[in-house]
Amino acid sequence: MIRITFNDADIRVLRYERYHHPHPRVQQKAEALLMKSHGLKHKDICKFMGISLNTFRGYLREYQEGGIERIKEVRFYKPKSQLDDHRDTLENHFREHPVSSIKEAMDKIEELTGIHRSENRIREFVKRIGMKRRKVGMIPAKADPVEQENFVEQQLNPQLEAAKKGQQAVFFMDAAHFVLSPFLGFLWAFSRIFIRAPTGRSRFNVLGALNAITHELILVCNDTYINAESVCDLLKKIADQYVGLPITIILDNARYQKCKLVQEVALSLNIELLYLPPYSPNLNLIERLWKFVKKKCLWSKYYANFKDFKEAIMDCLSQTHTTYKNELQSLLNPKFQSFKEAQVTTV
Repeated sequence: MIRITFNDADIRVLRYERYHHPHPRVQQKAEALLMKSHGLKHKDICKFMGISLNTFRGYLREYQEGGIERIKEVRFYKPKSQLDDHRDTLENHFREHPVSSIKEAMDKIEELTGIHRSENRIREFVKRIGMKRRKVGMIPAKADPVEQENFVEQQLNPQLEAAKKGQQAVFFMDAAHFVLSPFLGFLWAFSRIFIRAPTGRSRFNVLGALNAITHELILVCNDTYINAESVCDLLKKIADQYVGLPITIILDNARYQKCKLVQEVALSLNIELLYLPPYSPNLNLIERLWKFVKKKCLWSKYYANFKDFKEAIMDCLSQTHTTYKNELQSLLNPKFQSFKEAQVTTV
């Protein structure tokens, strides 16, 4: 039995620290030692505290060696992984050469360092250095990230700031071509589900203009083609609804949107056409709306005829300001990701 005599000052400190020390391990030590100071048997103290006899003896030795200050120390043994010695090398490699699986990372680490670890240990290590399993995004091969960033900062953001202040209306314009065919998505199911494929290739065309601030949607739809006349019709509808307010429309470089006819009609309506940099669908806010429509009413759904197909799309679009308003509020936030050259890879 380890015999210890506690002085009054230490007992007062133990009484205080068992409730007020910020670390629960120190509180536990103080409580156990306070019981010892009252003459309780070791086995009873261990039973009350829920600790082993060896653990309690360790508390007593700490007090013998360093008194109260030693008891307040919180020291845990934390083994160091051999992989940490190669952290910088591995981090630099994976920044340049991301991997598609933990198994691939495990093989590459063994190749570079000679250290073999299980997949679980490798998973812990790559998380520790800041890696996560992220879905790969897509950017057109010919897109220029620098040009996109300059466009957003120098042209797009000033327009949006003016629109927020009510000084003008800013719209994002684009066309979506919905083909009557299966839109295959993911389902939680007990077995694989098959969606019937309707016959024919009927196409429903929707040319839309999305207000960047209010998310109001103005549409021109048909079952044939979207052309310059369609764009002019949409420009006139926008101008009729925003009389007396400067209008800017953000759109891509499709021929039928950049032709002489469209530019002349826009000039006559006092509408500014602001064309996106080439290959920049990621900067067109309305693209997010088209994806939302496909997810809500087309993915994993079968429509027996073209009429039902069109009605489902129009019904979804008609609810953007009601049923789906909250969902779209964050999705249509006019903030755009900038792509750094280091993020664009061929892996």
